[in-house]
Amino acid sequence: MKILSRLIAAILFVFFFFFALRNTQEVTMHFFLGYERSDPLVLVLLAFFVVGAVLGVLAMVPLVLRHRREASRYKKTLAQIQKAQEDLVQAQAQPPQPDSVITAQHIL
Repeated sequence: MKILSRLIAAILFVFFFFFALRNTQEVTMHFFLGYERSDPLVLVLLAFFVVGAVLGVLAMVPLVLRHRREASRYKKTLAQIQKAQEDLVQAQAQPPQPDSVITAQHIL
């Protein structure tokens, strides 16, 4: 499996490398206030890919934090339930204690 994943990674690397070699023409980006910037097409594509990946990760942060809080809450609840079950098992294992001890003096 490790060899297969490395083989796929190598094939993808070669594919994207040749894609980058074929797309070296200049692209001009026109920004506000007359600002222009010319860069190779492959760098522009790479920059937009990286920005998109970062924005995607940032969009997932609140969801991940919410799931972590819920998991923590569930772990605490589970620990409380397990402790209660252990206490119950321990209480059932002990013989019952009498409420009061009646001695011979109390009978007479």
